[in-house]
Amino acid sequence: MSPAESVTQLVLPGRFRAAVFDMDGLLLDTEPLWHDAERELLERHGDTFSEEDMIASHGRALVDTAEAYATRLGLPAADIEREIGEIMLAHYLAGAPLHAGARELVLALEGRVPMAVASNTSASLVHRALDSVGLGMLTVVLSGMDMGRPKPAPDVYVEACRALGVEPGDAVAFEDSPMGVQSARGAGMFVVGVPERPETDLVAAGAHVVLGSLAEIGITPA
Repeated sequence: MSPAESVTQLVLPGRFRAAVFDMDGLLLDTEPLWHDAERELLERHGDTFSEEDMIASHGRALVDTAEAYATRLGLPAADIEREIGEIMLAHYLAGAPLHAGARELVLALEGRVPMAVASNTSASLVHRALDSVGLGMLTVVLSGMDMGRPKPAPDVYVEACRALGVEPGDAVAFEDSPMGVQSARGAGMFVVGVPERPETDLVAAGAHVVLGSLAEIGITPA
């Protein structure tokens, strides 16, 4: 199937032997929380979070965000990274909203195909976030940030497939950002794009299928 081929319905598991999910912006509606964390960070240090900052940070690893703000604020990147991480931990523990269809899809695939999460957020934060919303069954979590090769590098998806014991070409990835789509495509996976923002062009990023929400995905009877 070519990138962005139009389909009336995607039905899983189909030919796929594993599923790998992004978390922020895909399973969990956390992009606004990350923006709030960055806004709080900047305001603490006498700066302002702008529309340009919001666009630039979409899908970006925390380490890269910290580097950008460290230069701007004249502070150590490690301090910025720790401060944003602490703010986000509080948000995660409070329970981030789930996107439409996220819980239902994970529960429907549980026990049928192995699943993993491939994120640019540190694995420790991902586990806390998943536990807080009742998705702790997603125990295989890989972090591009922890690996030192965040998305759009393909490493996190390659490693996720290795951990699940499948070839990337036999697995499906779910992503909401261009950087994430590029990462999964680079790993050789079939990519389902579910843009969180209507203006985000996941077709150009290389998604094989673009859907309005995870709720649009059908599941074959067990």
